[in-house]
Amino acid sequence: MSQDSFLRQLESIGALKYGHFLLTSGRHSAQYVEKFDLLRQPRATEDACCALVEQLGEHAEVDLVVGPTTGGILMAFEIGRQIGLPAAYAERINEGASERAIKRGTYIAPGTKVLVVDDILTTGTSVVATLDALREWNADVRAIALLVDRSGGSVAFDAPLFSLASLNIETHAADECPLCQANVPVTKPGSSAQSGRR
Repeated sequence: MSQDSFLRQLESIGALKYGHFLLTSGRHSAQYVEKFDLLRQPRATEDACCALVEQLGEHAEVDLVVGPTTGGILMAFEIGRQIGLPAAYAERINEGASERAIKRGTYIAPGTKVLVVDDILTTGTSVVATLDALREWNADVRAIALLVDRSGGSVAFDAPLFSLASLNIETHAADECPLCQANVPVTKPGSSAQSGRR
């Protein structure tokens, strides 16, 4: 699956959005990727994970697939299912913490070859926390796979990085945002006001 065809798929299911968005960081952008518009659709998620496995090639020759909560769990499960491997999950150590741990009785033997997967990379915080959690087990991380690298390639790790799409989405401080200056209404993605609940 080429980047263009994947982006067209995201657009067709409404996951790649255009408008005026207030991001979690407080910055504003004219483009936004809503991962759950994809991950709510099992067939589309299966297809995307299949394309990632194909792109990984020999880097998918590992013992375990690990993803961080929340979207990374769905991807780790699906990629593990496709290549016949177990999956493990990196969860926050407690509510509000950025640190993660491999919990729920999961055991990872030292030297286990691991593929780390996640949905959207922006700053890399959840991937870094997952790598830190795996370091506690002396795991051997062979590759990192993503649906979308929203950093435009500006975030790097020690392991090879693969993604179905790389986007360099321009963001602005609120007081410098051209959309604000043009009085375009702003939307906060993922907020309860936009959740569709009544």
